Amino acid sequence: MKYTESLIQRVKNIALVAHDNKKNDLIEWAQWNKHVLQRHNIFATGTTGRLMEAELEMTITKFQSGPLGGDQQIGSHITEGKIDFLIFFWDPLEPQPHDPDVKALLRIALVWNIPTACNRATADFLISSVLMDRPYRRLIPDYTEYQIRINQNLQN
Repeated sequence: MKYTESLIQRVKNIALVAHDNKKNDLIEWAQWNKHVLQRHNIFATGTTGRLMEAELEMTITKFQSGPLGGDQQIGSHITEGKIDFLIFFWDPLEPQPHDPDVKALLRIALVWNIPTACNRATADFLISSVLMDRPYRRLIPDYTEYQIRINQNLQN
């Protein structure tokens, strides 16, 4: 596969998402890492964003609540290159009514090769990386051949 490069700037655009049973864990993690998060642009789904903004005393760009399309809005921002980093504390033990949206968001993060943490340990490793405070050249798979193939199939 061919790749293109996308420069993730020193100031990252970080999306924070958490299922209801994980919101307190994410808030606690964010408080612990407040000094790092304040140097970056933070985005979040609606409820998580409101809770985080109050606790962290910082401005957060808020999307809709996850079940109302917030996960999809973040996914759209990922495909447009507007989100560099995803922290998503999801609850693997609790069924979610919007589970297809959750899977789609995680799939999009993987497709566009953005750093993604789904639990506290991984989030700790990512946020403490030396790459957090410097630009990073992220490789993005070049999907041109895939798009051409799909277009040809549609024309036939």
